[in-house]
Amino acid sequence: MSSPATILRPRRGILPAAPPLTSERQTRHRVYLAWSLLFFNALTFYPGYSFIHIPSTIGKVIAESALPFALLCVVYLNRRGVVRPNVFLCLVTLIVLGACLTCFQPEHFGTILRTLRLAGFVVGLWLLTPWWGRRDMLILRCHLAVLYAILGSVVLGIMIAPHTALEGAYSAGRLAGALWPMPPTQVAHYAAVTTGLVVVLWLCGRMRGQTTAIIAACALAILLLTHTRTALVGLVAGTLVAGLSLVVAKARVRKLFAIGGALAAVAVLTSSAFIATWLERGQSSQGLENLTGRTEVWGPLLAAPRNKFQVIFGFGLSNSNFNGLPIDSNWFASYNMLGLFGVIVCAAILVFLLVNAYFRPQGVQRALAIFLVTYCLVASFTEVGFTDVSPYLLDLTVAASLLVPSLATSPESSSLL
Repeated sequence: MSSPATILRPRRGILPAAPPLTSERQTRHRVYLAWSLLFFNALTFYPGYSFIHIPSTIGKVIAESALPFALLCVVYLNRRGVVRPNVFLCLVTLIVLGACLTCFQPEHFGTILRTLRLAGFVVGLWLLTPWWGRRDMLILRCHLAVLYAILGSVVLGIMIAPHTALEGAYSAGRLAGALWPMPPTQVAHYAAVTTGLVVVLWLCGRMRGQTTAIIAACALAILLLTHTRTALVGLVAGTLVAGLSLVVAKARVRKLFAIGGALAAVAVLTSSAFIATWLERGQSSQGLENLTGRTEVWGPLLAAPRNKFQVIFGFGLSNSNFNGLPIDSNWFASYNMLGLFGVIVCAAILVFLLVNAYFRPQGVQRALAIFLVTYCLVASFTEVGFTDVSPYLLDLTVAASLLVPSLATSPESSSLL
C-alpha cells in the first residue's frame, strides 16, 4: 500500500498543480495593473480642484505617462501579440483612422499628440482582448477595483480637506475630488457606474447583500453630494433597463421593482419640493432649459464655417472645447473633432452593443453590458464621451468584453464578487 507521500509525489514528466495556479494569479495581477494604468491615463487633470498644489503641466505629464507603462505591461503580458477579433474595437479603430486623416492638416500640434495617444490607447485595448469572455469576468473585476479606489480617494479627500472637496472654488457646494483633482461631474460618473454595477451583480446573485448595501450606499451618497443630474438619470435608466432584461427569470428583480416603485411614489408625494430643489441646484428655469448653458455652445458650433472635408472628418482631436467653452456633449464634440464620420461611428458602436446584447443569452453578463451601454447612451447627450480617450470608452469596452462568447479554456468562477 502506498504512503500519502508516495501518492502526492509528482511523477516524472508531470508538472505539479501549483505552477499553473501561480501563473494564473500572476496573469490576473498584470491584467489588473494594465487596466489600472489605462484608466489612470483616461483621467483628465483639472488644476484647481486638489488641495495639494500640483502645477498643470506636471499633473498632465503624470496622467499621460501612464499610457507608455500600460503598453509595456500589456506587451509583456501578451508577448505573442494575440488579439481576439471583435466588431467593437474595429469600430473604435475607425475613430483612430478618421483622426489620422485630420493630422495631415492639423490646426495645432496637440492634434497629432492626441491622435497618437488615442492610437496607443486602442492598441492597449486590443492586446487585452484575449482576456475577454472569461466566466470570471476579469475585465469587469478590474474596472470595479479601479472604481473602488477612485471613490475611496474621494472619501479620503472629504476627510482630509472637506472644505476643498465640498466648498472649493470650482466645486461651489458640489463634491469634487480633493486628492486627485476631479470635477463633480466626473466623480458622479464613477459613483453612478459603481452603484449600478454592484446592484446588477446583486440582482443576479453574484454579490452578497451586505456587501452590496455598503458599496451602493457609499457610492449613492457620493453621487447625491455631487448634485449631478445626468449621472443620476443614467443610473436610473441603466438599472431599469438592465432589470427589465432579468425580470422574467429573477424573482429578486420583480420584488425590487415593486419596492422601488412604491418608494418612488411615496417620495414624489411627500418630498417633491425637496427633490425639485435638489434638481434645480439653485438655477433658474432658463438655466434648466438651456442645460446649464450647454445649448449656447452647440448652436455656434453647428453654425461655424466648414469646408467639405471638415464637415465629413472634422478638425481633429482637441480638448473638446469650442471658442474656449466646453462642448459637453459626445455628439457635438464628435462632429466638431471627427465630423459626420465620427458621429456615425459613435452611433454604430452603441447600436452594435445593444443589438449584440439583445441576441445574447439572458444572464449576468448581458445585464451588466446593458446597464453600461444604457448609461453611456444617456450620458452622451450632456457629457463628452467615447470619441477620445475617456472613462466612457473604458465603460463600453467592459460592456463589449462581457458580450463576447466565453472561451472553452476560460476559468470558471462560482464565487461571489
